[in-house]
Amino acid sequence: MELFFEKLISRRNFLKKCGWLAMSGVVVSKLSQFAHAQEAKLGYVDAKKALYYKRLSNRRVQCTLCPRACIVSDGERGFCRVRENRGGEYYTLVHSNPCAVHIDPIEKKPLFHFRPGTAALSIATAGCNFTCKNCQNYDISQARPDDTVNIRLSPGDVVDLALKYETPTIAYTYTEPTVFYEYMLETSKIAHRKGVLNIYHSNGYISQEALAVLAQHLDGANVDLKGFSDSFYREVTGGTLKPVLESLKILKKCGVWVEITNLVIPTKNDSDNMIEELCQWVKSELGRETPVHFSRFYPQYKMQNLPPTPVETLKKAAEIAYSSGLDYVYIGNVPGIAEENTNCPKCGKVLVGRTGYHVHSYELDSGCCRYCRTEIAGRWK
Repeated sequence: MELFFEKLISRRNFLKKCGWLAMSGVVVSKLSQFAHAQEAKLGYVDAKKALYYKRLSNRRVQCTLCPRACIVSDGERGFCRVRENRGGEYYTLVHSNPCAVHIDPIEKKPLFHFRPGTAALSIATAGCNFTCKNCQNYDISQARPDDTVNIRLSPGDVVDLALKYETPTIAYTYTEPTVFYEYMLETSKIAHRKGVLNIYHSNGYISQEALAVLAQHLDGANVDLKGFSDSFYREVTGGTLKPVLESLKILKKCGVWVEITNLVIPTKNDSDNMIEELCQWVKSELGRETPVHFSRFYPQYKMQNLPPTPVETLKKAAEIAYSSGLDYVYIGNVPGIAEENTNCPKCGKVLVGRTGYHVHSYELDSGCCRYCRTEIAGRWK
């Protein structure tokens, strides 16, 4: 993936440019106009003591941040490539060193029931604790911070950027935010103190203890529920299913607004039975008001042998979701499709009309349907 260098765009130009930028992939912004930001450069500068690990014998450590629980020898790194054992102490190499900084529409996360039509300052660092064969951002998710172009940007700087460019929300996204946990946690605390919201798009593969702490500072989350079998997770992501389900329940319990994305991959996770099991679990454990996004797969990375998901398959998935009792079901990566809109579950009227990432109609009044006054679940303006 080519890394494009642009200056952060003003809010005035945001909507005009977001269509082109949506096709350009992850964008690294050259923050030359921001006083505290350095020029983008290859590699990281500093290391910072990590949270969530325990010391073992012979200067080894065990990471307790995610379910992998890596045991790391002195001088080595964990599975995510961004945490290093230095003399029996564990360090993160990505704190304040994002490789992607950009302004996105909130709909790109995707979050459809969270401040629709607004923007989010989006950041990411190198690294991931999954090895998804279909990853669209593999150039940075499967990279070390030594090998990506990074920007020196402290947590305070990130929040100042959000305020400067009048983005009401900071999004931790693009790669897996768990691997830059300390950076995200510190930034989110400062953001809340200054009235800025926090959201993250995650694979949900994080320890329950770490997530419970982070959730106190999150306002919204989109979690990739990539399939509904452990065998699928092991084959495609290199992870397991159960920790993801536990994370979703923790986020819900902590009052974080949750939406789910399921990338429907032909022959892998597109069976009617698997989709029905996923939807039934969402309804019983998270509630019927939880939005589910069925997203279209395109050949990527190590899965270029498969075709794009047929639109008919996505429509069938949506039908199964509604039949399972879910109220809000969307189809993603198919621009212009009617299933991008938010409809009232009672009267069926379109309440939030969308084309791609653009919101062109808004018929909510204090979080209720303007037509029949049904309360619509979400975090509205």
